[in-house]
Amino acid sequence: MGSPLSPIVTNLFMEDFETKALASAQFRTKKWKTFVDDTYVIWSHRSEKQDRFLNHINSQSDSIKFTMEVEENGCLPFLDILLSRRDDGCICHQVFRKKTHTDQYLHASSHHFPSQKFGVLSTLATHALRVSDDSHLE
Repeated sequence: MGSPLSPIVTNLFMEDFETKALASAQFRTKKWKTFVDDTYVIWSHRSEKQDRFLNHINSQSDSIKFTMEVEENGCLPFLDILLSRRDDGCICHQVFRKKTHTDQYLHASSHHFPSQKFGVLSTLATHALRVSDDSHLE
């Protein structure tokens, strides 16, 4: 849908937006990684400065507003991955499903081709193998 140039223009705008917003911020992030409309940030300052940073980012444009999820109980969902901090400081990862996820795909008795039904199972298994670390493969 829309023009094939839309993603290119969006990426150019966001790159310019992020460069200016981060350069003018009072506090710097330790890491800033973006994937489509999600941004992963590692913050090395106190937590009350997070809100000031978020307000700064959101004041840069009327058309873009960021929201923030913070680590809770050593866990942080990002995209469809749940990142968890272990006691030894390592980060483990596994497939993440939102509370609203229904676990509904194709019903076994539906009239789809068997190859399509198998494709759903294969995709879910491949995704779990690629995303989850060894301790979360179950």
